[in-house]
Amino acid sequence: MDVVTLILILALLCVAFVATGVYVSVKAVGAAKRGVDRKITQARRTVEDTTLRAKSFGQMGVAGELAQLRLSLRTSMKATQEALHAGAAEDASLSESIGLFERLSAHGHELDDDLKRLEREPDKARVAELLPELRERTERVTHAADSLRWAARDRAQRFADDDLASLSAQIEVESGALRHWATGPGADADWPEAGAGAGAGAAGAAGAPGAAAGRANASNTSDAADTARRAAAGPEAITARDPRQQATYPWQKAARPEGTV
Repeated sequence: MDVVTLILILALLCVAFVATGVYVSVKAVGAAKRGVDRKITQARRTVEDTTLRAKSFGQMGVAGELAQLRLSLRTSMKATQEALHAGAAEDASLSESIGLFERLSAHGHELDDDLKRLEREPDKARVAELLPELRERTERVTHAADSLRWAARDRAQRFADDDLASLSAQIEVESGALRHWATGPGADADWPEAGAGAGAGAAGAAGAPGAAAGRANASNTSDAADTARRAAAGPEAITARDPRQQATYPWQKAARPEGTV
């Protein structure tokens, strides 16, 4: 490998490292920018909601009515969005509902922009004439959003109730199995044997005195018969011991013959 090839390889490695570093930096900056934008959007929305709530309670007439319509619209749309996205993490069938909500959200943003623009309209009489139509549009959008939200919540609640019912049934079955010691086949096989052994022991203990008395009576009768038989035969003759039948023991010395010196 010559020097030129080595230099080219090192240059390619440097370019690859630089490109990787730039890519990672761009991704990190993009993620940080998205996080900052999200926080700014949330903060702006919170400020706007607080301002609308203050206007709806503090102002009368057309301005207060417009603020109330905007606040109702934004609150309903935000709650529905959070409910659908939270439920979609556990229920994939809500993806179609999210698609419908995105279409509804476009109408909601358009209505909110119209209401916001009319807040700066100097001709309040013209705005008052448009209020019935704006109120109807707001009610239609909020009713659709509320329907999606409550349907998703009812679906999640139904799944939770079904799961709880199934869990309760399994627990009842397991509890019955744990309480099966008195009726199971193993219990029927063990306890009668113990009862039979106990009954046999009790019967033996109860019959032991009678058996002992019977054996004592039989022994007394046999001894009386032997005594009568010896008295009828007379005194026994006393005979000398037979030396050949005399018992010998290992430690006794053998007798010497008489003629041996």
